[in-house]
Amino acid sequence: MKVLVIGDIVGRAGRRAVRELLPNIKQEEEIDFIIANGENAAGGFGLTEKVAQELYDYGVDVLTMGNHTWDNKEIFNFIDDDQRLIRPYNYPPGTPGRGYGIYKLESGGTIAVINLLGRIFLDGVDCPFRSLEELLDEIEADLILVDFHAEATSEKVGLGRYFDGQVAAVFGTHTHVQTADERVLTSGTAYITDLGLTGGIESILGMKEEDVLKKMVTKLPQRFSAATGDTQLCGAIIELDLKNKLANSITRIRREHYN
Repeated sequence: MKVLVIGDIVGRAGRRAVRELLPNIKQEEEIDFIIANGENAAGGFGLTEKVAQELYDYGVDVLTMGNHTWDNKEIFNFIDDDQRLIRPYNYPPGTPGRGYGIYKLESGGTIAVINLLGRIFLDGVDCPFRSLEELLDEIEADLILVDFHAEATSEKVGLGRYFDGQVAAVFGTHTHVQTADERVLTSGTAYITDLGLTGGIESILGMKEEDVLKKMVTKLPQRFSAATGDTQLCGAIIELDLKNKLANSITRIRREHYN
C-alpha cells in the first residue's frame, strides 16, 4: 500500500496547492492514505475547524501538528472531538487532544499515526525518544508512522535511527525546506529529515518575503503574513508492506501549481 505524507501546509496558498494538486497525485500514484501537517494551515499560524474540514474535504485523512498547535485559540473548541487531528504526543499529561490515532484501512489492516515534538531549539517537552518507546509498548497496529516535528536535523536523524525496524516510517516536519536524504534504513524504516513546504513558492518558508526580510535586516518586531501567488506541494510517497509492517520504498515529491 502507498501513503502520501505532505509537508507543512502554510496558509491559503498551501491549501490551494492541496486542492489543485492532490487529486492527480492520488490517482496517478494510487495513494491509499494521506497524512498532512496542518499546524500552519490557517493564515500561517495554527488551525481552525473550518480549515481542518476543508483539508479533509480535499482528501487528507489525518492532520498532524507541532509547536504552533495552540497559535489559533479556536483549536481548543474542537481538538478533543476531532479523531483525525493529532497533536504532539509528548506534550505534558492533561494537554487537550490526542498524540496518536489508529485508523482502519480500506484495503484491510490498521495504521497508527503518531506526532512527536523535538526538544532541541524548541520549547521544553517530554523526551520524544522515551515517549515513543513507552507508546510502542501500548499500541497495536499493522503499520506505525511517525511525524517528528523538530528543528535540529541531528535529532530527527537520531530518532529515525533509534526506531529503525520498530516503526514503518519516520518523516520530519517543521523546517519547511525539503531534504534530499529519503531512504529506507537498514532495518526497514522509511525516513526523510524534512518533507518541505506546501505553500507559496515565492516566499521565505511560506511567509511573505518582505515581512521576513524586514525583520532580518532591522531586527525590529514585524508581523508575518502567509505568502500568496504560485504554490507548491512537497512531501513523500511511502510504499509499505502490511505483512512485515515495514517500508519497501520512499520517494520524495514536489509539485507546483501556477495561477
